[in-house]
Amino acid sequence: MEILHHLAIGFGTALSAVNLLYALIGVLLGTLIGVLPGIGPVATIAMLLPTTYALEPVSALIMLAGIYYGAQYGGSTTAVLVNMPGESSSVVTCLDGYQMARKGQAGAALAIAALGSFFAGTCATVLVAGVSLPLSALALKFGPAEYFSLMVLGLIGAVVLAHGSLVKAIGMIVLGLLLGIVGTDVNSGVERFTFGIPELSDGIGVVVVAMGLFGFAEIILNLESTEKREVIKTKLKGLWLSKSELREAAPAVLRGTALGSMLGVLPGGGAMLSSFASYTLEKKLAKDPSQFGKGAIRGVAGPESANNAGAQTSFIPLLTLGIPENAVMAMMVGAMTIHNIQPGPQVMTSNPQLFWGLIASMWVGNLMLVVLNLPLIGIWIKLLTVPYRILYPAILLFCGIGVYTVNNTSFDVMQTAFFGALGVLFAKLECEPAPLLLGFVLGPMMEENLRRALLLSRGDASVFATRPISAGLLVAAILLVLIIAVPNIRRRREEAFQEA
Repeated sequence: MEILHHLAIGFGTALSAVNLLYALIGVLLGTLIGVLPGIGPVATIAMLLPTTYALEPVSALIMLAGIYYGAQYGGSTTAVLVNMPGESSSVVTCLDGYQMARKGQAGAALAIAALGSFFAGTCATVLVAGVSLPLSALALKFGPAEYFSLMVLGLIGAVVLAHGSLVKAIGMIVLGLLLGIVGTDVNSGVERFTFGIPELSDGIGVVVVAMGLFGFAEIILNLESTEKREVIKTKLKGLWLSKSELREAAPAVLRGTALGSMLGVLPGGGAMLSSFASYTLEKKLAKDPSQFGKGAIRGVAGPESANNAGAQTSFIPLLTLGIPENAVMAMMVGAMTIHNIQPGPQVMTSNPQLFWGLIASMWVGNLMLVVLNLPLIGIWIKLLTVPYRILYPAILLFCGIGVYTVNNTSFDVMQTAFFGALGVLFAKLECEPAPLLLGFVLGPMMEENLRRALLLSRGDASVFATRPISAGLLVAAILLVLIIAVPNIRRRREEAFQEA
């Protein structure tokens, strides 16, 4: 009964006229940036962070959350009609979605993407509401040692689940941690790594880093692309599913929802990992795997359900423990700190309208997406025909304005340009920037909890191993490292043996 009371508070907040308006703005913006390749939710949220100063905290978070899960919907439209993923989690949707469109089944592909995403979003919202109370109660037992160990586990998880080289991912985490401690030390008041530049005494802003690495860099890289957008120009018909299509897609939607809900909670997880895992699972379970890549509806239904479920359950660690598990959640932490809200279990008791209002808004936002997206497909198709050379100056302009308005200083814009160049370099070196942003956000929090734990234990570092929860989290982190490292070591030894 307690959870029904909390949900009543949440829906009372989410269904107010102002919050409904910001939810609508969020999901429409999310769909738009999902449709347009080369922007992404991280850069968009970074652009809009300065505008949230004037909003109520709950309205700001509802809008930013809508952008995130709305982007998962929009990415499917581009993947099906253009064979170009508007969002990274929609990469696998291109494989079968575009082939369905070429066969004249674009309507069915878009319909199952929308309906599967709504079902997955609804289930994930119920899951977020159900686990929030017990997890928050557990989190209240956490001290500085437990929080430090939890953050170590989060960073290790981000390294393990990152694409590409393990060494590169660790390097990006370390670089992020180093950038996070630039500025004035809270305890001693001494400036660290500022190199005599007074503007760095307050540290580097999260908007600057995110906008540079994910906004400017992505725009520059897209300008290098020579891909042509071949939009499916045949008139869309039958924006619904036949009984046979529904019968075939339903099990994939259920499996994708379950898999995405689980993977979304993992550190470093979220929408992209969930969609790839779902596609792999569907292909393995299929009686005829050769149909995948040729227009199999299960290849659209599973990943699209999984990415939306993963996007929404990734809010669980943020809301209950105060720990961001991917780049978008790191930006949500930035939005909360702008409004002087410390993310974590205390939010549930100190600001229940914000906590439960955000959860309830996820269901409202998903309903809006289903109602709006299918009728608006014609508009999205027209947007896709706009040449990118016309779009990118406008995107750059808004990025620059957004960065400037944070502190009203041109130094922030120059920093963003520097991180944009750095982001392009990272892309050329195949280094994923998401672990860097996580390390950057978690670095100061880790340092604070490390110092606090050592102060309370009078310098005894064994406190991290003697407290049961802290020790368990550190053991889990070590096991994660072994899971990824042992196969690599064995493979290298086998290669060395064969060469010998």
